[in-house]
Amino acid sequence: MNPCELMDAVRHIAFGAGRKILDVYEQGFTVTDKEDRSPLTEADRLSNEFIVHELENLTPDIPVLSEESAPAAPETRRGWSQFWLVDPLDGTKEFISRNGEFTVNIALIDGDRPVLGVVYVPMVGVCYSACRGGGAFKQKSECRPDPIRARAFAGGKPIVMASRSHAGPETAAFLASLGAHDTVTMGSSLKACLVAEGTADLYPRLGPTMEWDTAAAQCVVEEAGGRVLDAQGRPLTYNKPTLRNPWFIVCGAGNTDWVRHLPGS
Repeated sequence: MNPCELMDAVRHIAFGAGRKILDVYEQGFTVTDKEDRSPLTEADRLSNEFIVHELENLTPDIPVLSEESAPAAPETRRGWSQFWLVDPLDGTKEFISRNGEFTVNIALIDGDRPVLGVVYVPMVGVCYSACRGGGAFKQKSECRPDPIRARAFAGGKPIVMASRSHAGPETAAFLASLGAHDTVTMGSSLKACLVAEGTADLYPRLGPTMEWDTAAAQCVVEEAGGRVLDAQGRPLTYNKPTLRNPWFIVCGAGNTDWVRHLPGS
């Protein structure tokens, strides 16, 4: 299956999930804690139910793995050649704090790499999308999607995206190693998308993340000409036994060696 043939349908699924999220956002909500003590709202649940239902109708033979669904066992996942990887509300802390920096993330994984990715920002109606070999795009509301390209660092002070909710000493050490730079803090997968569109040069994430946090945005970044690399300079891969990501750096086009700034490198 050519993943690009599914792009329009997946965008519309993300738009529908965004409407579910905004309905809760506007009406008020309560917050509970999951077993790992991360927050959960009604918006997470409604978005998840909608996306899973729509993807199962769209591609009945492709399994769906979502942050908010019961996880499939590693031995089951080993038999998946393709699967949908979903974060129905990325940036729940941003949702709770009402700063608008939350997204809907939907990715299609083929083997161990993302081949389709949609990142939708409900508060501003902006959608980033990409499919393998088809390029990366940014779309505002119902307007025509426009192609985006990551930029190559041309020297001077890099613009660095940093997590609003998950900074730590390792990130501070990385930034110190860079020297002079400008930092922009933001929540959710938006940080990677700003690298993809050429607004920023890099985004280091030196803390815990899960596969559903990164897959959709990684596809957008890579199709825009950027890279998502682990501490060994290799692209992030998926369907690992633990579903946890290692440290990674999202960076733009070009050959600048940002990995060398990682603590311990």
